[in-house]
Amino acid sequence: MEKCAWNNYDTEQMQQLQQLADQYKQFLNSGKTERECARETVRQAEAAGYVDLQDVLGGRAPMQNKVYAVSMDKTVALFQLGKEPLEQGMQIVAAHIDSPRLDLKQHPLYEDSGLAYLDTHYYGGIKKYQWVTLPLAIHGVVIKKDGTRVELNIGEKEDDPVIGVTDLLVHLAGEQLEKAGSKVVEGEALDVLVGNRPLEGEEKDAVKAQILHLLEHQYGLAEDDFISAELEVVPAGKARDCGLDRSMVMAYGHDDRVCAFAGLSAFLHTEQQQKTVCCLLVDKEEIGSVGATGMKSRFFENTVAELLELTGNYSDLKLRRCLSRSRMLSTDVSSAFDPSYAHAFDKRNVAYVGGGMVMKKFTGSLGKSGANDANAEYIGVLRKVLDDAAVTWQTAELGKVDYGGGGTISYIAALYGMEVIDCGVPVLNMHAPWEVISKADLYEAAKGYHAFLNM
Repeated sequence: MEKCAWNNYDTEQMQQLQQLADQYKQFLNSGKTERECARETVRQAEAAGYVDLQDVLGGRAPMQNKVYAVSMDKTVALFQLGKEPLEQGMQIVAAHIDSPRLDLKQHPLYEDSGLAYLDTHYYGGIKKYQWVTLPLAIHGVVIKKDGTRVELNIGEKEDDPVIGVTDLLVHLAGEQLEKAGSKVVEGEALDVLVGNRPLEGEEKDAVKAQILHLLEHQYGLAEDDFISAELEVVPAGKARDCGLDRSMVMAYGHDDRVCAFAGLSAFLHTEQQQKTVCCLLVDKEEIGSVGATGMKSRFFENTVAELLELTGNYSDLKLRRCLSRSRMLSTDVSSAFDPSYAHAFDKRNVAYVGGGMVMKKFTGSLGKSGANDANAEYIGVLRKVLDDAAVTWQTAELGKVDYGGGGTISYIAALYGMEVIDCGVPVLNMHAPWEVISKADLYEAAKGYHAFLNM
């Protein structure tokens, strides 16, 4: 490990670091789903004076230089218009706010042998065996046929019940333990246990009937309301300080909410610049950035087009000039070196916990498949910016060349011709229900993103 960010802090910086980490934990606790993250982002943006672009377009608010736009309550783009015309490009920090989880199927509730379950379909890349025997919670929204919206958050309060996925007792697991890790727990076995008490007077599926009775009594929901619901099963519990020295944070969803938070914090603390600055928080990265709220959608491009029109400068050519002249930090996390699994990493080209913000020239897998490969000129500029701002930073690859790989949104933004590089925070236990990051790396990432926005 070449650098240790912890060695650079004075008393004031340590106080700032701890304050930022506490704010981050609150952000995580209030945003365990992409909808909740988007809502918290909007709350912070409005507190900082940003207005909804739809209100401007609808004549309910005057045009100003601080605006935000939301797509389907899951993706948010925030803009602070610069002194230069938007056509000259933007400085963009972009992250994703979705995380691996279990989603409820549209017909999830069933009973078997006196136990009631909710059937799930896992979302994103997970080790399925990590999701058993944990306290889990349900977050999400149900839209009834009459348009009524019902928000659910069950399992987070101290007096809330939790749910969970069961596992086979070790005494009978000889055959199970002979299976490959990908088969120890099958996807169809990730059903969550939700009840055991039968409804009085019912004979068939009486436990299921009791669950339906509770849902109707407490939330006004019927069984067919699951059809128009987005309900996510996530680890129950709050983000916590990790380590006897409280140097780290253990939580669900560091990937990629740690970068989303750091980018948002840096953005909201940036004064008006020559160029327009933007913070873009998108959905669906964990499943390929697809759909109307993923980076592959036209939401971001369309929003920039609206801004050009409002400022009296729209044309298709000017839109394309704006996007191609922009620079982006694709702020996504990196794997952190874990000495317990040293064989998977190239120690000369890996991120270390406490080593500061991570720049990744390329991602992809094996022979750089699916990668955005940042150009040397852009990296040269960023090196100077980060060093001038006294940011502790490091470079890394995900792991050894033939061990696999992963992707980010960077290659999608690069399709516009803009300069993009992946730049984030190292994470232990990535994609596990509980991940770990260093407070120092969070602090350095926020510093780095702020320096970038102020270039």
